[in-house]
Amino acid sequence: MPLVILIGASGSGKTTIARAIEDRFAESVDVFFFDRIGVPSAEQMIAVYGSGAGWQRAKTVEWMAKRAQVAKTGRKVVFEGQTRLSFLADGASAAGALAYLPILLDCNDETRSKRLTIDRGQPELANEDVINWARYLRREAKDNGCEVLDTSLLSLDEAVSYVMTRLSD
Repeated sequence: MPLVILIGASGSGKTTIARAIEDRFAESVDVFFFDRIGVPSAEQMIAVYGSGAGWQRAKTVEWMAKRAQVAKTGRKVVFEGQTRLSFLADGASAAGALAYLPILLDCNDETRSKRLTIDRGQPELANEDVINWARYLRREAKDNGCEVLDTSLLSLDEAVSYVMTRLSD
C-alpha cells in the first residue's frame, strides 16, 4: 500500500511516528503533516467553511488530491493528521478513487494526558474535548473496520516498524 494515513487525537503518537519515519526512511518515503498547512482560528474556520468540521473536510479533500499525485509516482507516502475517516473517504473519491490505508493511532487516556502535559508541555490540551475527540475517532474506526494501533505501551521503534510493514503490504 503506497499511501498510509495516520489519524488520531492529540497525544496518540501520530507526529512522533511520522517524524521518525521521515528521519529514517527519507529516501523511500514521503511524509506529509496536516498541521503544516496552518490551522486558522475557529472564527476564520466558521467564516470561510461554516464550521471547524467544514474546514477539516475541505483541507482533507485538498490534501488527499495532492497526496494522490505523489502516490501515483509509486513513492510510498505517509500522511499524518487529525481528521475523520469519512473525510478521508471524501478525499479519496475526489482524487479518483485513491487507494489508501487509514490507521487510527490511539492510546489510553492516562498515556495521552502524560504525553500532552509532560512530554509536549501542553497541559491545556489534556482536557475533556481531546478525550471526547479520541472517543469519537475510536467509535468511527470500530464502525468502519479501520485498523487501530494502540501506542500506549509500544516503543517508537515498534510503532515505526508496524507502519512501515503496512506501507509494504
